[in-house]
Amino acid sequence: MLVLNGCYFPLKFDVEIEVNRQGYYKITFDGYVVYLPLYQGLKEGKINPTEEAKKVEYVKTDITRDSSTKEFGYVQKGRFKVHWVKEGDITRQKMVTFMRRNAAFLTIQYSKKRYQIEVLGTALSSAQKGRLREIGLDMVGEIRVKTDAKVVSHNATQKGTATKFYVWKINGMNKPSPKMVLSLI
Repeated sequence: MLVLNGCYFPLKFDVEIEVNRQGYYKITFDGYVVYLPLYQGLKEGKINPTEEAKKVEYVKTDITRDSSTKEFGYVQKGRFKVHWVKEGDITRQKMVTFMRRNAAFLTIQYSKKRYQIEVLGTALSSAQKGRLREIGLDMVGEIRVKTDAKVVSHNATQKGTATKFYVWKINGMNKPSPKMVLSLI
């Protein structure tokens, strides 16, 4: 379903995305992320407390170098609490990802040719899902998109009635990756 890359995995999260028809967006991620090398090393007993502290510092440096990271903390066993907020104009930036392009969990991208914005979750292969399950990981969370733009397509699990509010309830890796296409014309 969703993965940050080979090293990071969103474990439990709440994501809110706002995108208006002028292209202004705001993404808020509040949740827990696992650093897979640390998690697996600790689980297998291959990492001692000194190595754990070094890896925690590495992850802290890696995640907090992005000014959109508003809160960061180490919980335990390779798990980190992250509060991340980013906003801007997608028609100027063309693409924004949480966390980074090489570690994408969620992507918002703009196509000037089609005047469309796509909101996408990154899909996991069956092999990736299997490896994550083998080490005892799965994900749970909710992704909400609020928009006043024309919705061309979506695969949300719920849709608000009074407003354009779309919800993806994630209860495991077997759920389809979120996908939404918005038109600015």
